[in-house]
Amino acid sequence: MDTGDRAATPGAPRGVSAADALAADALATDSPAARVSASATGVPADGEIPLDGIPQQRQAVFVPTAADGEAPVRQGVAVRAARPPWWRSVRARCSRSSLALLPTPTGTPFTCAYAAVLVLTSLIAEYADPSLVHALHQGSSTDVAHLLQNPVLVLFASALWVAGGVSSPYAAGLLLVLTALERRIGGPRTAGVFLLGHVGATLATEVPIGLSVLVGHLPGTSLHRLDYGISFGVAAAVGALAGVLRPWLGWPLLVAFGGMLVDDLIAFRDPMTNWGHLIALAIGVAAWPVVRRWCGRPKSVPARPACRAVTGSR
Repeated sequence: MDTGDRAATPGAPRGVSAADALAADALATDSPAARVSASATGVPADGEIPLDGIPQQRQAVFVPTAADGEAPVRQGVAVRAARPPWWRSVRARCSRSSLALLPTPTGTPFTCAYAAVLVLTSLIAEYADPSLVHALHQGSSTDVAHLLQNPVLVLFASALWVAGGVSSPYAAGLLLVLTALERRIGGPRTAGVFLLGHVGATLATEVPIGLSVLVGHLPGTSLHRLDYGISFGVAAAVGALAGVLRPWLGWPLLVAFGGMLVDDLIAFRDPMTNWGHLIALAIGVAAWPVVRRWCGRPKSVPARPACRAVTGSR
């Protein structure tokens, strides 16, 4: 029996040391027979690179190691992407809301077209000859005399001028209110609400004046006056918009705008126009059932394609 520095290993021939047995196993694993056996079973030998075109090969898995000071990475655990800071989402949401307040040619075509017309007429009123501007305003006035002569023309023409020009508060209000309303109910319906308030409030204030002149309560000069502008239509649009906004936003808007109109009426600077603003606001509020039904109904519903059974061919 050999008592040298070699120790026998289990399963190894007698007289073979442990180092010699390990070297023999390594040579056997790297032999062609071992490679063929590994390819047949789908398990490649240790350290062998999988071959292209041979199925059922075990692919090498790269397991990242943790760097110094970092938590260890566990294999098979999905790592969630880091969420952006909350202030970034708030800023993005605010920017989208700010852009939604402004009209766009594709999103609010009626508001953009109408605003362009008002800018053009405001430039004419600012830079044209004063006598020409006065004649145009007089011909567009919705006083009793012009309503009796050509009612349709003056009702439409009076809505083409902004009293006070583009710097008027009603000009800025028109952009914001019509944009918000058109995005919810569409351009034609927004134009209908605007015209309903404009025409309704005009007739509701001018007809009593004509009747008062007829019975002798007012002088005949009351039949001829300058009455034009967009304020009646804007007031009706504000009333209608308050009905389709969320309650926490619609009711404060309605109360604030209505309070401003009541304050103007109490000041008694132009009572007929002030009453017209309140009447137009009431017309917009009265249109809530219809406007809410329009807001809940989609503007255009794309046709759904017919479902067809798909059969595969062999």
